[in-house]
Amino acid sequence: MPKIEINIPEHLEMQIAQMVERGEFVNREEAVEDLLSTGIKAYKTSGPMQDDTPGFEDDGLMGHDDEYVF
Repeated sequence: MPKIEINIPEHLEMQIAQMVERGEFVNREEAVEDLLSTGIKAYKTSGPMQDDTPGFEDDGLMGHDDEYVF
């Protein structure tokens, strides 16, 4: 099986680690492989999400990407 190296945001790494700790996956490699496979299947089913309408959610409430807008 080919190996790849990726960089992911810390919050995603923490979520993967939590899933492994809860026993949802045997290890990180299995988690990443399964989650990536599931994401690709979902992408193929629904296609890319395209929303070209600019809005507040693009820049965050105060211009920060990590803020939620309701």
